[in-house]
Amino acid sequence: MNNQGFFITIEGPEGAGKTTVMSDVVAQLTAEGYDIVSTREPGGIRISEHIREVILNNTYTEMDGRTEALLYAAARRQHLVEKIAPALKDNKIVLCDRFIDASLAYQGYARGLGIDEVLSINEFAIGKLMPDLTLLFDLEPSIGLNRIAKHDDREKNRLDVESLAFHESVREGYQEVVKRYPHRIHVIDASKSQEQVTKNVLEVLRKSLQSRMK
Repeated sequence: MNNQGFFITIEGPEGAGKTTVMSDVVAQLTAEGYDIVSTREPGGIRISEHIREVILNNTYTEMDGRTEALLYAAARRQHLVEKIAPALKDNKIVLCDRFIDASLAYQGYARGLGIDEVLSINEFAIGKLMPDLTLLFDLEPSIGLNRIAKHDDREKNRLDVESLAFHESVREGYQEVVKRYPHRIHVIDASKSQEQVTKNVLEVLRKSLQSRMK
């Protein structure tokens, strides 16, 4: 990673509370004077949002695992060149809801495509631009799925309706990714209250951001 900007990603399984906590964290850090660009994957910009609609459409149950992996990589590439890279070049802090680690855990491990194989696809898409820091929200899959079930207003996407076994494999996949990148990934206990998780995330981010500014 170059010395411009600071690239932070938040990862985790379905129902881990990433999106809600991230919103609170961005609001707090912005109030503290940090220049933050908040975004998500798949999505973040027009083309990638359209790809997201295809990937997560719960009627496309016939989608092949490799097709899924390639679509994520395509969305990631466009998102990177159009939004993430320019923001980093402008010395901004980019906070992204999911990035490459999600593909390694979901498609590489849980879909059985192979972490190295999916990593190769994504290296073609993003080059050498990896996150500077990743926060992994760790949660028992059954808890996450129960949270989703309680929110009737939340649209159930194609990943939400996968089996419990699949989501357990995703968690195992994330654990494998942590082993590969132990110095970049910080694990957050997402079973705690939203307030406590937000507090823990802010502690890690403030420490990293302050260290970067020295």
